[in-house]
Amino acid sequence: MRKLLALLLVLGMVAFTTDYAVAQDGEQTVGEQVIEGAENAAETVGDMAQDAAETVGEAASDLGDAAANAVAPKKFGHQLLKEYFIQGGWQFMALVLVCLILGLAFCIERIITLNLASANTDKLVARVDDALRNGDMAQAKEICKSTPGPAASIIHEGLKRSGGGLESVEKAMVSYGSVQMGLLEKGLVWISLFIAIAPMLGFMGTVIGMITAFDKIEEVGDINPSIVAGGIKVALLTTVFGLITAIILQIFYNYIVSKIDSIVNRMEDASTSLVDVLIDNKVIS
Repeated sequence: MRKLLALLLVLGMVAFTTDYAVAQDGEQTVGEQVIEGAENAAETVGDMAQDAAETVGEAASDLGDAAANAVAPKKFGHQLLKEYFIQGGWQFMALVLVCLILGLAFCIERIITLNLASANTDKLVARVDDALRNGDMAQAKEICKSTPGPAASIIHEGLKRSGGGLESVEKAMVSYGSVQMGLLEKGLVWISLFIAIAPMLGFMGTVIGMITAFDKIEEVGDINPSIVAGGIKVALLTTVFGLITAIILQIFYNYIVSKIDSIVNRMEDASTSLVDVLIDNKVIS
C-alpha cells in the first residue's frame, strides 16, 4: 500500500512538473510572438513615417523650385543678348562688335550726307530758268552755289561751260557727274567689307569653339553630353552674332544704295532740263 501511494505521489509530481514546464514554455513562446509583432509593427510605422517625410520633402522642394521660377524674372531683350555675348567668348565677340560699330558709323555718316544732298532739282532748275530769262547768268550761278547737293554742282559746271556750246556743256556735266558719283559712293566699300567679314569672324569662332570642345572631350576621356552641348553652344553663338551684324549692315547698305540711285536719277534729270533751259533762253544754240 505504501509502495502504491509512493508511486502515485511520484507520478503526480512528474505530471505537475511536466504541465508547469509546458505552461512556462507556452507563456515564453507567446511573449516572444508578442514582442516580435510589436517590433515588426514599429518597423513598419517607422518605414511609413520615413516615406511620408521623403514625400513631404520632395513636395516642399518642388514648391520651392516653382516659387523660385515664379519670382525670378525672365531675361529678355538686351539682357539676354548681353548674357549670350559673354557666353560666346570675348575674343571673337569683340571683333564682331567692332565690325558692327564701325559699319553703323559709316552707314549713319552716309545717310546724313545723302539726306543733305537730296535737293529739289525741279525747283532749282526753275529758279535758274527765271534768272536766265532775265539775262542774269551771274545770278543763275549764284543760285547753284548756294544750293547744296550734287545736282546743283553739276548745273553750275554746265553754266560755266555754256560759252563753249552744247557739246562743251554736256561734256562738262558728264565729267563732273562721275566725280559726284564717286563722292556719293564714298564709304560703301567699307560697309561691304564689314558685311562680308562679320560672318567670317563668326564662323572662325565657331570652328575654334568646336576644337576646344573636342579637346575637353579628349581630356575627360568620355563623351559627356553636357561638355559637348556646352562647347557647341558657345561655338554657335559667335556665328549667330556675326550673321546678325551682317543682316543689320546689309539693310542699311541697301537703303544707302537706293538713296544714291535716286540722287543720280535726279542729277540726270537736272542735266537734261538745264540743256533745255539753255536752248530756250538762247544761251547756246
